[in-house]
Amino acid sequence: MLGLKLPTDPRWAEIAEKSIEEILVDHAFCEQKAASSCISLVVQYPDYPRLVRELAPVVTEEWGHFRTVVEEMDRRNIPLGPQRSDEYVVALLAFQPRGLDRKARLLEKLLCCALIEARSCERFRLLSLHCSDEDLRRFYHAFMVSEAGHYRLFMDLAEAYFPKEQVRKRWEDYLEYEAGVMLRFRPRTGRIH
Repeated sequence: MLGLKLPTDPRWAEIAEKSIEEILVDHAFCEQKAASSCISLVVQYPDYPRLVRELAPVVTEEWGHFRTVVEEMDRRNIPLGPQRSDEYVVALLAFQPRGLDRKARLLEKLLCCALIEARSCERFRLLSLHCSDEDLRRFYHAFMVSEAGHYRLFMDLAEAYFPKEQVRKRWEDYLEYEAGVMLRFRPRTGRIH
């Protein structure tokens, strides 16, 4: 369903569970950034009514996810600490061409968000299947389902505003590029991406 070109090795979940404190901190910041990204899209494209209507509740949902992760961290006595740069997202943003007009930039932003959600979904699925902690399996299963919906929403918005063939071609470009990014970043512990 997600179409990722380079699936994560399932052993990543075992490694991630060993550094669950770092994973939870990174996850919290991922949710915070997801809410901010949706706010930015609404602020930058208020003249796209469907986008505004469909992303406004996602802002609330993503911020709720941030709160949920922070609550789990509090339960485990894990402090949030300072924010770290997300090299994965920085690499994806670097793939966006410069000098595009406003509407063309929208396609890039929607596809980039869809890809981040797809990779998060895949990683949360692995955690939901392979964590030895039953509570964490349930915790990450709920996030997996949510991220799958967000991935689909960003793809649907892209197809609502751009020709499907254009979206599919650019999506394939992103998938190929992202596979290379994932190769460069292997193995990474303590990170969702």
